[in-house]
Amino acid sequence: MNKNILAIAATTLLSVSSLSQAAVTSTVNLASDYTFNGVSQTVNDPALQVSLDYAADSGFYAGTWASNVDFGTGEDTNIEWDVYAGQYFQLNDKIGLDTGIAYYTYHGDDASDTYNYPEAYAKFSYSSSVGDTALNFWYSWDYFGLDVNHYIAMIAHTVEVAPGHSIKATFDRSTSADENKWSWYGDDAYNHYRVEYMTSWKGFDFDLAVENTSLDADVADTRVVLAVSRTFSF
Repeated sequence: MNKNILAIAATTLLSVSSLSQAAVTSTVNLASDYTFNGVSQTVNDPALQVSLDYAADSGFYAGTWASNVDFGTGEDTNIEWDVYAGQYFQLNDKIGLDTGIAYYTYHGDDASDTYNYPEAYAKFSYSSSVGDTALNFWYSWDYFGLDVNHYIAMIAHTVEVAPGHSIKATFDRSTSADENKWSWYGDDAYNHYRVEYMTSWKGFDFDLAVENTSLDADVADTRVVLAVSRTFSF
């Protein structure tokens, strides 16, 4: 039911951290659906999301991110609010490493904070003449507050098909180490596939994606997701 904000924030954070000076940015994003690895966090409804990020020229960054949520369970959890911090290393002219930790919090119901959990991540990037490839890993030892190990592995490739126009293809797999504590509709693991088109126009960033999962659930079936965002620098 939850998500990882690093997949959304990574592009902004890595580009900012490569600047020769520290920067503070805020991004406002409106999406037709809020999905985490292909699973809707808003029962297929739109989401308004806001982030505030700091990135230093040393590669250190920290930020916070919030979104409306609706898990469709009848309880009143309606806000996800996350914090994260990490360090980006440019290992050479082609390879980068991004490592850090995030903490996810939930609000709106008396029991919402029982869902809170930490997560560590490592992301490798490789740039070449045929595009940018990423190999990313996330690990939580207390997923969704259930004292269960949870893993995500992702591979993605982005190609600029024309100046200012890019296509990104992603495959990831989420795994629960104990399906008795956490599973997705009875499955201890599932696959997620996503292809997205990205461009910018007059200061706005546009993302149009098609995605699907191996799960048999209405909130995880084939869908088209449109997101429009704008980033402000301070």
